[in-house]
Amino acid sequence: MTNPVTRLPVSQRSIEIARSMTDLARFQTDSTWARRCTEPGISDFTFGNPHEMPLSSLVNALQSWSTPLNKDWFAYKSSEQESREVATAGLRARTGVPFAPEDLAMTNGGIAALMIGIRTVIDPGDEVLYSQPAWFLYDALIVDAGATPVRVDIDPATFDLDLAAIEAAITPRTRVFVINSPHNPTGKVVPSETLAKLATILEEASARNGRTIYLLSDEPYAKLVFGGGRAPSPAEHYAETLVAYSYGKQHLAPGQRIGFLAVSPRSAAREEIRRSAFVTQIATGWSFPNALMQHALADLESVSIDLHHLRRKRDRMTSALRAIGYNVHVPDGTFYLFPKAPIGDDRAFAELLAKHDVFVMPGDFFGTPGYFRISLTASEEMIERSLPIFAAVYHEATALELSAAAG
Repeated sequence: MTNPVTRLPVSQRSIEIARSMTDLARFQTDSTWARRCTEPGISDFTFGNPHEMPLSSLVNALQSWSTPLNKDWFAYKSSEQESREVATAGLRARTGVPFAPEDLAMTNGGIAALMIGIRTVIDPGDEVLYSQPAWFLYDALIVDAGATPVRVDIDPATFDLDLAAIEAAITPRTRVFVINSPHNPTGKVVPSETLAKLATILEEASARNGRTIYLLSDEPYAKLVFGGGRAPSPAEHYAETLVAYSYGKQHLAPGQRIGFLAVSPRSAAREEIRRSAFVTQIATGWSFPNALMQHALADLESVSIDLHHLRRKRDRMTSALRAIGYNVHVPDGTFYLFPKAPIGDDRAFAELLAKHDVFVMPGDFFGTPGYFRISLTASEEMIERSLPIFAAVYHEATALELSAAAG
């Protein structure tokens, strides 16, 4: 009997990945935003892309380090010692955990760090658990590695982790729990108390299963915390933590890709994970950063977007939206807001905004219908231009909802 799967022109794996990304792919290629995103005069709050000129300190560093100092300047690079040392110093200062340079695998961005982290520790059939709302590529990365995504909701009142739901979702097949703090899309910083309780849950479940559950901590917004606060890392509480980081958020330059995956120095599998991460990077397409970004990292480690400016935009948007009537949580960090849509259909609401040149991401893309995401990387001009539209569409949408309910 012929296996029908063998008749497919592409692999079953790629079909499953495509299925997990259907909505996002359609949004990027066949939506009102896709057709109009380059038009002048729109207010684009969709992706975390820059809408103003790049940081001069970033540009100067790249220009300076682009001049070769030897014949191997642009030769093949893996995890170079100099960039590892720079990144390790920053990670140690931020977390207080005694990482060594050899604990870091330099990657071409945070997505590669997550991919390497997942592929290094899972086997086909394992389960990878995460809380939603969540960044929209977790499923694709998990499915691509042959694992099964398992989702639990966060606490809707506080946007904190729902520890009881996480504990209930753990099975003997659970191998990884992915955590993201500061959190995309809500901006929530998971507090130390929650992380300590999570560590206890994972330690007890690992002992019960007879197999380690790894905590993969997605931390690209760790330096984007408001009010002088900090985002504690799970590595401060749980020995079996892998930290994934990307510099693209602090630089607001997602197209210049450099990040790292770090294994906790307290991990019982420290040496094995170091070795496995290296060969996995080679096997997945040489997923190391390019030469220029590694050379320049000494100057780029401290470069960051202006948090005071970002906070002003956060405060302007939250206060204005609340005055209109929106239910919106004030984020602790990141550059996102995650308001509740005034009607239940967040996609329909996003389309109403799009008709008036304002573009947002529906909450359904993050596994949480009824909300929408605003990226504060939009310019101040975009913000001011959008506020009367947010008000008009709020009243239009609620009037339509009331009319439908009455009719």
